Amino acid sequence: MNSEGFRRTLEQRARRVELAAQGWLPAAETSPQRLHQAMRYAVLGGGKRLRPQLVYAAGKALGIAEQRLDGPAAALELIHAYSLIHDDLPAMDDDDLRRGRPTVHKAFDEATAVLAGDALQPLAFEVLAHDEAMQATAVQRLHMIRRLSLAAGSRGMVGGQAMDLDQVGQAPELRVIDTMHRLKTGQLIEAAVLLPTALLSPPDAAAASALETYGQCIGLAFQIHDDVLDEVGDSAVLGKTAGADRARDKPTYPAMMGLDASRKRASELVESALDSLTLFAENADDLRALAQHVITREK
Repeated sequence: MNSEGFRRTLEQRARRVELAAQGWLPAAETSPQRLHQAMRYAVLGGGKRLRPQLVYAAGKALGIAEQRLDGPAAALELIHAYSLIHDDLPAMDDDDLRRGRPTVHKAFDEATAVLAGDALQPLAFEVLAHDEAMQATAVQRLHMIRRLSLAAGSRGMVGGQAMDLDQVGQAPELRVIDTMHRLKTGQLIEAAVLLPTALLSPPDAAAASALETYGQCIGLAFQIHDDVLDEVGDSAVLGKTAGADRARDKPTYPAMMGLDASRKRASELVESALDSLTLFAENADDLRALAQHVITREK
């Protein structure tokens, strides 16, 4: 796929998940209005939409129609949006800028931000439980709900965030940082490529294993590149404050390995991710393009 075709595909799928999420979010006029306005502000404010993009790309590799993937893609984005709201709070990373505009607690207030995140999390599981377009059995829905709940909980994203807070001002070993980011960032990315496998009938263990390897590799590559961008990126392009991790004395890959070594490791992880896709032949071209995008993006 050429770069222009890839860009159009990303835009089309971003619109798809935006419409899908919008359909599940309560209207801004629905009581309590301020809470619902904050939820919509958090979810419908743009962003990379990487996790939904991975849902659609993995679905294409597996031969699953896009309309069956709108629910899982929206559910991932709702969980991601909730995590960003909470990560930005003063008690966590204390950020003022997200996606090029004020964070939710700045645009509204801290209490509303907390509640908006609290409300988005169960909404994600409502989507997986009830979305009719998924054409999923009860067993398939339960499988996806379990996969996403594990990825988002204390053994996944939330656990990684707890580790992240613990490591501020510390100098941990590289393996500790790897574990932290495999949980905090990698688990949701891995879930994004594995959720579509639940819609296969019969299940395909080989495909699931290949996608698991792919998700693990690009999840860590994504975080390493994020750390690089925090060092060399521009706030106006990033849509968030550049240099924030260094200012908070967080351990990052460039701080531990240097910029060149960090970039090299991210590239090696992407190569491993690409190697895992042989099984899918040209059907995985979107996944291949996304893997390269992870370490070439500017935000």
